[in-house]
Amino acid sequence: MQRIPALDESARQLARERIDGLVKPLGALGRLEDLAAWLCAAHNTVPPRPLDDVRVVVFAGDHGVSASAAVSAYPREITAAMVRVFLSGTSGVSVLARQVGAHVRVLDIAVDGDLDDVPSEVRAFKVRRGSEPIDTTDALAPGEAVRGFAVGRAVADEEIDAGADLLIPGDMGIGNTTIASALVAATLGVPVPDVVGTGTGVDDDGRARKIAVIEAALARAGERVRDPFELLTALGSACAAATAGFLVQAAVRGVPVLLDGVFSGAAALVAREIAPEAAQWWLAGHRSTEPSQAFALKALGLEPILDLGLRLGEGSGAVQAVPVLRGARAVLAEMGRLADLA
Repeated sequence: MQRIPALDESARQLARERIDGLVKPLGALGRLEDLAAWLCAAHNTVPPRPLDDVRVVVFAGDHGVSASAAVSAYPREITAAMVRVFLSGTSGVSVLARQVGAHVRVLDIAVDGDLDDVPSEVRAFKVRRGSEPIDTTDALAPGEAVRGFAVGRAVADEEIDAGADLLIPGDMGIGNTTIASALVAATLGVPVPDVVGTGTGVDDDGRARKIAVIEAALARAGERVRDPFELLTALGSACAAATAGFLVQAAVRGVPVLLDGVFSGAAALVAREIAPEAAQWWLAGHRSTEPSQAFALKALGLEPILDLGLRLGEGSGAVQAVPVLRGARAVLAEMGRLADLA
């Protein structure tokens, strides 16, 4: 793996000095000032470059737990159906992305349903059909986690080569929150009940089933979870592996990433285990209502830009934070200076 570049701390410091000299009281723009300085450090220039080309990649796939246990309010067939909705441009993230001029791409990484009718480029990076139920067996076959990770890296390269200024990982898959909670609990050693939420809106019995599935999976995996690729094999999914690879390669290429919700947060934890220096290139777009995301973001040292009570996934929350980042850049690029006042 190539070296991950460091953020430019001299540019961050210069940005801070410039921000303090703008026509406003010190610190009056709060978090916008922090974000503007971060963008300068990422872009190695003051002011930072425009964020004109924003790209969302939705990694779609099914999970064995959605077939073996009732951990979701929806059947797993929804995953394949939603891929078609993304392609039609009528998904939640598609609608929200249009408002900020972002491009949405969906990829079948591990969808179990039949998608022979969708464009071949959607299926070009497919790793497998679905995954196995993690409470009874490994999610992936040997080597598939590494393959999924490589797929994510290749996808990031494609988007960056096409001009991406900012990347957003999205997710679609019935059972995603169960997998994300398992990865967070295993990585951080957090009690399973503390990281399990209601996901798609399950009741107390559904939440109890999710807890039981994850606890059984952790007991089965044992010490293997200490290795990130073994963790992805035992408890993760091809989509989680691909998302982790996507995050790491964005950092290698020096392109900022806005994490979305619970699934990308869990994948980011695993990605940091693989490439610790990659985390400096990520921001948290929003705060999910799922509890495992809060644990993941705290461990990553990230404070969400927005808190709108969202839990849709797909990259939808992170997309909503794009105007905030653009505003932070505009402040630094366009505000007047105190020194220029008559």
